[in-house]
Amino acid sequence: MAADNSIHVRVGGRLQTHLQQQVGENGLYENASEYIRALIRRDLHSQDEAWDWLKKQLEPGLRAAESEFVAVSAEDVIARNQRRTRTR
Repeated sequence: MAADNSIHVRVGGRLQTHLQQQVGENGLYENASEYIRALIRRDLHSQDEAWDWLKKQLEPGLRAAESEFVAVSAEDVIARNQRRTRTR
């Protein structure tokens, strides 16, 4: 990144067309920088949501008593997944 904390990006073709549609009088954003910042914020929010979802999915397993777990081999898991794939 440059010393002035600027990033310069060249876009062309479909990307440039799309960018131009998003900014100016007919777009939602006043300029390209505003649009790019919004995209980055949306991406960060999406990543946060993905981590929150993953934590929510893992939490019951992390809180479960050891007696609730069943030992299985890698071969068992592969066979189970292959059966699931065939039945879809």
